[in-house]
Amino acid sequence: MLQIDHVIIAVADPDAWAVQLDDRSGLTAVPGGRHEGTGTGNWIVPLGGSYVELMTVVDHSEAESSTLGRWVSDQTRNGDRLAALCLRTDDIGGIAARIGDEPEAMSRTTDDGTILRWQLTGLAAAMSDEGLPFYIQWDLDDEEQYPGRMPVEHRVEPSGIHWIEYGGDPQRLAEWLGDHSLPIRSVEDHAGPRRVAIATADGTVHLMPTGIA
Repeated sequence: MLQIDHVIIAVADPDAWAVQLDDRSGLTAVPGGRHEGTGTGNWIVPLGGSYVELMTVVDHSEAESSTLGRWVSDQTRNGDRLAALCLRTDDIGGIAARIGDEPEAMSRTTDDGTILRWQLTGLAAAMSDEGLPFYIQWDLDDEEQYPGRMPVEHRVEPSGIHWIEYGGDPQRLAEWLGDHSLPIRSVEDHAGPRRVAIATADGTVHLMPTGIA
């Protein structure tokens, strides 16, 4: 069964974005770590069974030699951007076969030295003009290593990502997703995630291409 795993916001300055997020929503971002060999790193907004990833370039030279690093650089060239949606699966091989791709192993080292490992598929489509969701299967030694469960002190109580509005060709999106019960709404807009609703005990926080509402 597919589930929303996380959304990616490409940011030039994660520290400043974390301050803005806390001021406007009461949600707290915590340092994540570095993606090996890509020149990128992240901060995490843990939401329990999902999370928001603030992805940034941490080594511009290394990023220039990496597809992911160049993509993050391009995304932030004209400001921060709601950039991608990642869906969680326990059948990454089956998903990859269906969409005509291959699983790709990746890892990230956290600040405490823990190595998190996972497999992705569909990343090239997410980084293309189609802006389609990509897929992840985690390979964790402990469920508490999942980024959405990182220790954090929010000023509000989040219950996860409530829904996502998605732009682009709705038929292409439907074909890409296959059978699902995901809270994804197609809207007439540029391809990719256009608005994300995070449910909290104090109301809904909206993440949009231009910021937080």
